[in-house]
Amino acid sequence: MRKLLEVLHALVDQGNTVVVIEHNLEVIKTADWIIDVGPEGGSGGGQIVAEGTPEDIAACKASYTGRFLAPLLVQKPEKKTVKKKK
Repeated sequence: MRKLLEVLHALVDQGNTVVVIEHNLEVIKTADWIIDVGPEGGSGGGQIVAEGTPEDIAACKASYTGRFLAPLLVQKPEKKTVKKKK
């Protein structure tokens, strides 16, 4: 998947517009802009629930996608390693 994301971002960097329909959160979190359609699937969906950056979607309480996306956007602090002196 990492290679696919590299290719997609390279296309964007070259000035292309890339539209992806995706359910994988690892892909969604790298998007510049998201249109979240729902709130449910099938006949319970079809409405735009939210649109914006991944952070905008994560902040939208009505978005199921945002609820699952939010934890992935939180950066974990880097662990500092302490070198032991001999």
